Amino acid sequence: MEITTSPDTVEELHTGFRALQQEIAKVIVGQDDVIRQIFVSMICRGHVLLVGVPGLAKTLLIHTIADAMDLQFSRIQFTPDLMPSDITGTEIIEEDATTGRRQFKFVKGPVFANIVLADEINRTPPKTQAALLEAMQEHRVTAAGHTFSLPEPFFVLATQNPIEQEGTYPLPEAQLDRFMFNLWLDYPSFDQEVEIVRQTTSADSPDRQHVLSAADIQKFQALVRQVPVADNVIEYAVRLVTRSRPDNDLAPSFIKDYLNYGAGPRASQFLIMGAKAAAALDGRLTPVIEDVRDTAVSVMRHRIVNNFNAEADNVSSVEIIDRLLESQE
Repeated sequence: MEITTSPDTVEELHTGFRALQQEIAKVIVGQDDVIRQIFVSMICRGHVLLVGVPGLAKTLLIHTIADAMDLQFSRIQFTPDLMPSDITGTEIIEEDATTGRRQFKFVKGPVFANIVLADEINRTPPKTQAALLEAMQEHRVTAAGHTFSLPEPFFVLATQNPIEQEGTYPLPEAQLDRFMFNLWLDYPSFDQEVEIVRQTTSADSPDRQHVLSAADIQKFQALVRQVPVADNVIEYAVRLVTRSRPDNDLAPSFIKDYLNYGAGPRASQFLIMGAKAAAALDGRLTPVIEDVRDTAVSVMRHRIVNNFNAEADNVSSVEIIDRLLESQE
């Protein structure tokens, strides 16, 4: 069935997201913006890199989202000894009890799920990281000469711990570029933490319901692709990304001073996709420039590379993006 952009289909997405928010709120206190951006990434067929200190309920959050959508959830704890086959799957020799004949059988790994939580992805060597990132890009796994498609929708949320860096393998910039958003999970406010402690130390268990399905997500993914965008919005996004490149004539002086590399074309694509999804979530038929600006930090934070001057002046990537946005108003 062909999906077209209309007030009814956009309202269906808007209503579905509100129902999802209400369901998640039964378990997760606060984090509304993070939840919204995770959902935006899902319906854009993107993936998310989530950075936060331990104990902020990252696993519970993504598990709750999967449960509310009735999607298959899988968690992979990344460790230094994790092998690619531990993620994608492996072949085993299986013997037929009747004939005694032996044959190879592929046993699917934990990546064969709708939502995959890659916990502490920077704790495993590059070879294993690459196995997951390839699956993210291709939505399939190749083993022993056979190709196996991953279930749709397929979404990866990878986490990193910003505190402990000893014994880690930071993702290269080319692999970071595979993630649509880089989200930072902050500590809850005082009132939110009081509510978290109240909920998690009582015997009450919320009555959870499935408010969306895999078919709904795939329908919303098709809908977002159909959302029209005005040329001036696309040009704004491309100009923003272009001006982040130090060797570009349009780049401001602080970009040339503080960056080694700017964002690539994938940033422009994700800015527009994120803006389209954000507009649809709000019940609007087309995005505006403000939607692009709202997604800029999450899309560009991990796509620009600070130089020594930025480190010496203690200037962060977020501050550089904020200044870039201010210079383009």
